[in-house]
Amino acid sequence: MKYPRPENVTETDWNAITEFLYDLELKGSSPETIRSYKSNLRTITKHLNKSQLSIITQDPKTLLHILSYLRQKTWRGKPLGMKTIENYFHALSSFNEYHLFYGKISGNLVPSFTKRYLKQYKKNGNGAKRKLISVEEMALLINSTIPVVEKAIITVFAKTGVRRGELISMDVEDIDWHHGRIKLKPKNKRSNLDVYFDQETALILQRWLRVRDGYVVDGEKALFIGDKGCRIGRNIVYKMVVGNAARVGLHDSVSDRLEDHFSPHCGRHWFTTHLRRAGMPREFIQELRGDSRRDAIDIYDHIDHDELR
Repeated sequence: MKYPRPENVTETDWNAITEFLYDLELKGSSPETIRSYKSNLRTITKHLNKSQLSIITQDPKTLLHILSYLRQKTWRGKPLGMKTIENYFHALSSFNEYHLFYGKISGNLVPSFTKRYLKQYKKNGNGAKRKLISVEEMALLINSTIPVVEKAIITVFAKTGVRRGELISMDVEDIDWHHGRIKLKPKNKRSNLDVYFDQETALILQRWLRVRDGYVVDGEKALFIGDKGCRIGRNIVYKMVVGNAARVGLHDSVSDRLEDHFSPHCGRHWFTTHLRRAGMPREFIQELRGDSRRDAIDIYDHIDHDELR
């Protein structure tokens, strides 16, 4: 993948960032991870370069300069949340670790800096949690969504628990109608690649495919496409889910509370929680979510996928 140098970023700094991004590719990092790191590092570097500073040479004052900037930065009219700021510093720390490994810098100050200056989330479970809606509210959300592509996307999130990137990368040929399952693309975060869907989901997907055939571009394999007939993008998926959730009162864009926001990832929380409440064994839920089962007994416990379905 090529990474054109943005405006207002020095060639030296961008070359250092590009080397790191290529290393992420070699390590098999997901496109979403690479995209996020690139965006965060680009934002940091643009700000540093304006002050004649470099991302390569960091000291405590440089990191304080970055922190001050991020605390003043806004997104959609609101200050950045603590988790978002932590993500910026996580990207910077990973960048440093790469250059430290190859002997290009002498150390990485970010871990000790974040420990000192960034508020740590409580470990007692009392921190902000993702929004969890009821079964009835999910039914309302799906049934009230009119555009069939949006209905299908929300249904797949709810009924399979997939991540946004996993949904976007689905192709039509990945669907096994006979067994009611979808084969996902390999991802670092996922072990099991099979997810299953019920009859309701099958009917909605079939309705969507009939509509899709009317404007898909030649050769496009993507299950979900946008208005131009090509694979749908991350932001469009987000807007579809959030827009429909807001319409039925399940998402409050004005609130600062995480539990008042319904995003695509909330479907994964809904899927997991309601399967557990329905009595599904934990190891089955782990398998459906694609989580690694690391205990020794898990290696010897073979899950039957017919039983899982």
